[in-house]
Amino acid sequence: MSVTIDSSITLAELVTQRPALARELERRSLDYCCGGQRTLAEACAKQGLDADETVAALSSVPGGDIASWATFAPVELVDHLEATHHAYLHEEFPRLTALADKVALVHGGRHPELLEVQRLCSELRDDLEPHLAKEERVLFPMIRELAAADTAPTFHCGSLRNSISVMLREHDRAGELLEQLRAVTDGYVIPDDACASYTALYHGLEELEADTHLHVHKENNLLFPAVIALEAETPAGERLSLKELNPAAGSRSPGRTLSIRAGTWNGSEPWSPPVTTWPVRPASSTPWWPEAPASSTRDAAPDGWARRSQKSATR
Repeated sequence: MSVTIDSSITLAELVTQRPALARELERRSLDYCCGGQRTLAEACAKQGLDADETVAALSSVPGGDIASWATFAPVELVDHLEATHHAYLHEEFPRLTALADKVALVHGGRHPELLEVQRLCSELRDDLEPHLAKEERVLFPMIRELAAADTAPTFHCGSLRNSISVMLREHDRAGELLEQLRAVTDGYVIPDDACASYTALYHGLEELEADTHLHVHKENNLLFPAVIALEAETPAGERLSLKELNPAAGSRSPGRTLSIRAGTWNGSEPWSPPVTTWPVRPASSTPWWPEAPASSTRDAAPDGWARRSQKSATR
């Protein structure tokens, strides 16, 4: 069953109900991922578009079936995101940054904008690969743990709202970089003297932009609200006190264990990699949590976990 389009529908609702319209919104620079809570009328006004004409144009686009992912529960959606959008970015980033380096070297003299394309590609990769790792190793495992729990788990980050707020800000930054790439490439217009690699780069970047917009839409407008609602609905369980969670808080019964999480979030918000359980040990000057796992990105942990926030602080 297809949704009836009118100017009061939000962009997020529109793409969830009619995924085929995502491309049409992008063609009109209507942001349905980070700006998905705007109504179609509000988004059209912001872009100087006639809302009635836009409604008519969108209504004429075929393909009105709702996508399967729009009905997924949080764990199903997490699995879907990893298997599709995360896998896509892990494969495409090395290819596209290598193409950007090659094309800038060969054509940068005649097309100086390619040097900026090269920089933006590298920055987008540097931002998003650690972001993917944090989702895969931290947030998504906590979501799975929450969904499987009868009572609310105690997370080192506190409420999952804290972790989600960080992801939302990083999504905003990725959106800004994609917008800059579109501007500097004049909407990925391929010049007459472009070689095959130049053409492949622009086609690849435009495809990555579309995939990332849909990726962020699924997280911002479907997954995160569902997780926040699930956390609010899950009954609270017995929680350890701050003293009990502190290894320096005194003696404990032999063999008792505490569940803590490896590493710490490196910015102003609390964060943690997935849960691991160790025997309780007395306090010492030597940290007794393991190092953060080696990243699949170009930056190895544990230093790689800190690099993203350090970069952000300098912007």
